[in-house]
Amino acid sequence: MTPATTPATVLETADRVDAGLYVEVLQFVAREARLLDEERYPEWLALFTEDATYWVPGIENRSRHDRSGTHAPERMAYFDDTIADLRHRVDRFTAPTAWAEDPATRHLHVVSNVEVEAGEAPDELTVRSVFVNHRGQGSTDSAVLYGRRTDRLRRVEGRLRIAARKVVLSHATLPAKNINTFF
Repeated sequence: MTPATTPATVLETADRVDAGLYVEVLQFVAREARLLDEERYPEWLALFTEDATYWVPGIENRSRHDRSGTHAPERMAYFDDTIADLRHRVDRFTAPTAWAEDPATRHLHVVSNVEVEAGEAPDELTVRSVFVNHRGQGSTDSAVLYGRRTDRLRRVEGRLRIAARKVVLSHATLPAKNINTFF
């Protein structure tokens, strides 16, 4: 085998997407973060498919020898939402009676380390990233949340849409009094 055709090289090439698609995904991720920061929630919701899922499991500290892992679908989750649940949360955030959002929370989303791979279906991609979400409200209330996302993006009518999102926070104990935010 020549160096150009070693098994590692073949695997890396098989997982890659072309540069144009990668840039399209980066632009999609950046726009989504900006929509959240600007509280443009109806536009943000339009980035999801009608069958979308949005899962943010709770994290448990476990020994390295414990094979059950830090999170699982049958355990606690901060969010285990469908698109209907996301719409309901957006409606609550934007309602005039949302006293917890007055003054409004200021968000700053930073998304990085974006990896894009072909998905299981021909019209889908798997996108992995890390994020920092800074939240500030009033003059003294602020929190920073860190985590990893795994998204399943699907092309619908020529546009990328989020079909599934899994958010794994780095915190076993939240450094915030609430997580009235989206990741």
